[in-house]
Amino acid sequence: MKCCICGPVKNCAPYLPKIFENIEQIGSLFEEYVVIMYYDISQDNTLLLLKNYQRKNPKLTFFVNNKPLSKYRTHNISNARNYCLNTARLKYPTFEYFIMMDCDDVNAKKINLDVMKKALFREDWDALSFNTSPRYYDIWGLSIYPYCFSYNHFENNNKYYDKIQKYVETKLKALPLGKLLPCISAFNGFSIYRMNKFANCYYDGRLNIKLIPKHFMLAHMRAAKSKLICKKYVTVNGFYEDCEHRAFHVSGINKNNAMIRISPDILFV
Repeated sequence: MKCCICGPVKNCAPYLPKIFENIEQIGSLFEEYVVIMYYDISQDNTLLLLKNYQRKNPKLTFFVNNKPLSKYRTHNISNARNYCLNTARLKYPTFEYFIMMDCDDVNAKKINLDVMKKALFREDWDALSFNTSPRYYDIWGLSIYPYCFSYNHFENNNKYYDKIQKYVETKLKALPLGKLLPCISAFNGFSIYRMNKFANCYYDGRLNIKLIPKHFMLAHMRAAKSKLICKKYVTVNGFYEDCEHRAFHVSGINKNNAMIRISPDILFV
């Protein structure tokens, strides 16, 4: 088994030493692995840490981008993730897996390597993310019936963040032993993918209301008791942005019948 471990990095310096340590542990599970990162200009010493680590571990390659391509955060993150993925496809066409991870505090905890080992022996997923402690946090990247779209595109988004968080946590706790939770999209800071099920898929952080089938969108409207809205928030402009993972996962489902799953196990403890 071979794996490309990918991720965007920006202002990640406090977390990178532990991230690198966790990446090496994950890499040890594969006969071969490489690390591909996309660096966006930062206000800390992220770039220096990347260069220092590359000298220690030449499996790391990274691209340096010193100018944002868009004023919208999700558009820039999509570009970073797509760069990593395209590099993996081009340079490592025989690799069966790729991992997309965020290089932040979520993944800078101690890793439970047994959780990853167990996952690699399963065949009932094509994209697999994991639960997090103390709460399941990535509600923006989550699409699970009846909450099929972005919670930010409905009224009372703060209220429904909490409601959807409780909903998915209840679902995960109620799973029969050994089962995974099916969904439309989930990331939660770290996911592993079967390369062949996403060979023709790309991240896209632009708002696309046609991404989700109409009957799923109507289900979300009923659950949220709200029509679809576009609103500008402090960090997200809902007129132009959506979580980039949703488009990627939906593309995998539509093109390749990809199985998107969430493990109830906690990978980073």
